[in-house]
Amino acid sequence: MTSLNPIILLIIFAVLFITAAVVGFLLYKIISAQMVKNNSLALSNHELQIHSLITPLKDSLEKFESHINDIEKARVGAYAGLSEQVKSLLETQYHLRKETQHLVSALKKPQVRGRWGEIQLQRVVELAGMLENCDFFQQQSATLSHSDSFTFLRPDLLIKLPGNKNIIVDAKVPLSSFLESLENQDEQIQKQKLLDHARHIREHIRKLSQKNYWEQFTPTPEFVILFLPGETFFSAALETDPGLIELGVEKQVIIATPTTLIALLKSVAYSWRQENLAQNAAHISELGKELSKRLTLFRENFIAVGERLEKTVESYNKLIGTFESRVLVTARKFQQLNDGKETTLEIISPISQSPRKILIEDEKL
Repeated sequence: MTSLNPIILLIIFAVLFITAAVVGFLLYKIISAQMVKNNSLALSNHELQIHSLITPLKDSLEKFESHINDIEKARVGAYAGLSEQVKSLLETQYHLRKETQHLVSALKKPQVRGRWGEIQLQRVVELAGMLENCDFFQQQSATLSHSDSFTFLRPDLLIKLPGNKNIIVDAKVPLSSFLESLENQDEQIQKQKLLDHARHIREHIRKLSQKNYWEQFTPTPEFVILFLPGETFFSAALETDPGLIELGVEKQVIIATPTTLIALLKSVAYSWRQENLAQNAAHISELGKELSKRLTLFRENFIAVGERLEKTVESYNKLIGTFESRVLVTARKFQQLNDGKETTLEIISPISQSPRKILIEDEKL
């Protein structure tokens, strides 16, 4: 066997290789086209499935976005309304601060403080249930005579007690130093102003004691009530000067705040109620005695009328007997002589009932 030329073998091998490559390429193209077609159909189905899943989620997201937009609009409106309210609150606070400053400035004037104290005193009396011109008098005046002059006294309140007794109340409002202590931030100045506040109350206690109200409005207990229209005024003074109560007792001046004065006035109102009950009981007793006397007199007169009626009936019956035995007999004889006929005269019946007597177990009535 003759051997082939290597070049021919190389050419044959190359042709076979190229043929195999072309066939493989053609098979690859055919298989790839089939796979692409299958993948396209699968992808289309997958897209439909994904679309069916995404559509509800999309709708929900759109609704959520719409709800978020509504909330944002409501928030913007609420924020605008809140801004207006805050602005109004700031304006109100400004006006309130301004009015408070005016009030503080007004209370620094003695005339305004005095009038405010009188109003607070009247309010306390009303809360206690007291009646003006019945349980108390406002601005009751008296004149205190000296050797060469006269002093005109006019307490703020005169409380009436049972038994024609009186209690004197004088309102004082020492606020200037107390307000200055609140306005200052320095601790030393605050302490000094509170000391001045307590000193002013001490001065009022001494002045009230010197007036001797109990000598002019008699009968009156030998003390006068100093009314302070605020609990804080008295407590602040007591913190710096605890001896104010002892000084008041010594000078016959009792310091009272709205709370303690209401308690005192409630006690006075209760005593008035008890006094009225006692007076009503005494009046009822007098009316009972008078009614008993009148019932006794009425019974006596009634018995006398009954006795007279009984005697009248007795006389009436006697008169009938006399009429029948004396008058009728003669009248019948007279008729017989006149026409020979006897006429029957009607017989008058006597009264058989007697007046009923009053039966009372207690003969003392």
